[in-house]
Amino acid sequence: MSKTSRLGLLGDRDFGRLFAATALGQLGDRIIFLALPLVAVVALNADEFQVGLLAAMTTAGSLLVGLPAGAWVDRMRKRSVMISTDLVRALVLMTIPVAWWAGFLTVWWLCTVALVHGVLTVFFDVAYVSYLPHLVGRDNLMEGNSKLSTVRSVTSISGPTVAGPLVGLIGAPATLLVSSAGMAVSGLLAFTIRRHEPKPEPSEHPQLAREIKEGFTFVVKNPILRAIMLGDAIFNLFLVMYQTMLLIFLERQIGLQPFGIGLILSGMGCGALLGALMATTVSKWIGQGTVIWLAALVTCPLTALMPLARPGWSVYAAAIGLAALSLGGVIRVVAQSGFQQEMTPDRLLGRMSATTRFVSWGGIPVGGLLGGVSGSAFGATTTLWIGAAGMTLSVLPNLLSPLRTMHRLPTEKAPGFAGRDFMDG
Repeated sequence: MSKTSRLGLLGDRDFGRLFAATALGQLGDRIIFLALPLVAVVALNADEFQVGLLAAMTTAGSLLVGLPAGAWVDRMRKRSVMISTDLVRALVLMTIPVAWWAGFLTVWWLCTVALVHGVLTVFFDVAYVSYLPHLVGRDNLMEGNSKLSTVRSVTSISGPTVAGPLVGLIGAPATLLVSSAGMAVSGLLAFTIRRHEPKPEPSEHPQLAREIKEGFTFVVKNPILRAIMLGDAIFNLFLVMYQTMLLIFLERQIGLQPFGIGLILSGMGCGALLGALMATTVSKWIGQGTVIWLAALVTCPLTALMPLARPGWSVYAAAIGLAALSLGGVIRVVAQSGFQQEMTPDRLLGRMSATTRFVSWGGIPVGGLLGGVSGSAFGATTTLWIGAAGMTLSVLPNLLSPLRTMHRLPTEKAPGFAGRDFMDG
């Protein structure tokens, strides 16, 4: 058996570089996930509403540029978008420790950086999802998505594990330098990928509104894509409500230090890693359509264990529920990503990704604000209960769609596919 056969896609140099770039970029992202709110909570003594506002600003880019981003990215080479957004995000993050050392860092500065970083992340993510079919070929999408989910899961473990001690050692603001470095190296690695996708054919009369409408209509009229999008929207809104108060609950009510919080989040990463390793096998065993709704139905209710926790062993028992949530979430995402990419023609990949992201992620800043308002009004514990209930209800759109009885991925190719098999040449 050849080395390429044993390693699969990892035996290809260009995919290996994308894999490495993903690892470093995601490591930076996971450190941000812990360090940025801790800058607000610990370094700036932010209150519940300010923490919720920061969470909202982090993802507000999906509402601001979510739909036009897809049309713009479909006009450009995706690899170039990924490189430029990685490098600019690295520079933006670097301003936080600089402002801290200069003595003028505020919550509003954090919110501004979070907003700019979030807008850039929209463009990166749309390009990233659209680039994979060009790089690996549609026949290899399940393997490609699974391997990239694996590396994201590994960084979900290592990110908080690295960030917790770093925050304790050098402080949350300085820890963001590590995130900045990860983003920068990720962009440089993407620059070394030699296989470029064809330059998109320019439209004779480009009209942004018409292009946006075409992508939006394509997704909304497809019952499978529509159900996946709506299920994700409900899940993400309540997940962010939950996550917004989770750090406050762990730090102020359970009394955990940054290292302990990082350990809890690393447990979630362990669940995500296990999910990535199991995703292909579970999808083949249960069926790709079935696993999309079943994974959420089984794992989301377990998040109710956390608001039941008290200082001591019970909080780590509750962390098992969070790990299960991550496990089910990754299995679901790998399966549904294959549906979304396979059913979308090449020329609409960017707009499909942007439309689903706009709707699915559009509720995230709303969830951050609602989490902050709910935390201020009812407390962190009650907000965790609300989040757990909402995440469980997110399974309904998929249960009420053809996915409920669809065992396998549709076999027909998406129209307009002009790619080649990944291993050819």
